[in-house]
Amino acid sequence: MQRRDFIKQSAILSAGMITMPELAFKKNHKIGLQLYSLRDIIATDVPGIFKKIKKAGYTEVEMYGLDKDNKFFGHTTVKQIAGFLKNCGLSSAGSHYTPEDFLYNNGNGDDVKNLCEVANELGQQYIIIAWLDEVQRDTIDKYKKLAERINLAGEICKKVNLQLAYHNHSYEFEDMNGQHGYDILLNNTDSSLVRMELDLYWVVKSGYNPITIFKAHPGRFPLLHVKDMDKMNNALNTEIGNGLIDFKKIFAVSELAGVKHYIVEQENNFKPDIFGSITASNKKLKKLLRHI
Repeated sequence: MQRRDFIKQSAILSAGMITMPELAFKKNHKIGLQLYSLRDIIATDVPGIFKKIKKAGYTEVEMYGLDKDNKFFGHTTVKQIAGFLKNCGLSSAGSHYTPEDFLYNNGNGDDVKNLCEVANELGQQYIIIAWLDEVQRDTIDKYKKLAERINLAGEICKKVNLQLAYHNHSYEFEDMNGQHGYDILLNNTDSSLVRMELDLYWVVKSGYNPITIFKAHPGRFPLLHVKDMDKMNNALNTEIGNGLIDFKKIFAVSELAGVKHYIVEQENNFKPDIFGSITASNKKLKKLLRHI
């Protein structure tokens, strides 16, 4: 390449980065929205809301709400969801599921296998355990038993090239005779079978530092729930960048953590409204990620 051509092409690329800042990303950061953020409206018009999510700047959605009839939000089939995603140019890396029979009743794995079939139809990679019933996790021994079952569920997922993951709330960080449920799950599950989706809001609200967790278990966190904490009331969420959580410092170690998907979730306190909030969060998150 002639020197003048090289300079010309470099100038064009630089101009593109100015006019299209997303080109300045060091990596192809995948930004999604957990649909629980829209739980009050999602069932009313799934395809229409998917279009609004795309317009708000997202490329992915994280699903939730699959019922025992294999329908989302009470009436939408898996095939319909797959079609809506394709039509809107969205993908879904994973979904919040809970195979209760397998985890709690020592089931034969049929419910896990069904979730794998659903995930494959939606083109998902992650089956994410979203919640543990309180009665199943009120002792250290129960957490250890759950870890065993979660490991086995991870083996079922791995056989069909899917990855099991676990999403935390705050209860995993409650003291249990000097131990915490989250540590028990991390230390008693196989890191290749069970990855983690760290919800940053719940970790910070519980008084812990996500960076410390990342350093103790590097590479185990392909999914992050990016959820901010309101400055006036830490029981409430707020738009990304408007709250107390120092995302810039956390994202600086995201490579160490193994993060691949940044998933916005806001459960309440929308300003000025739901779509205004998720749009603002998307813009702020993209801005933050340009610097890592």
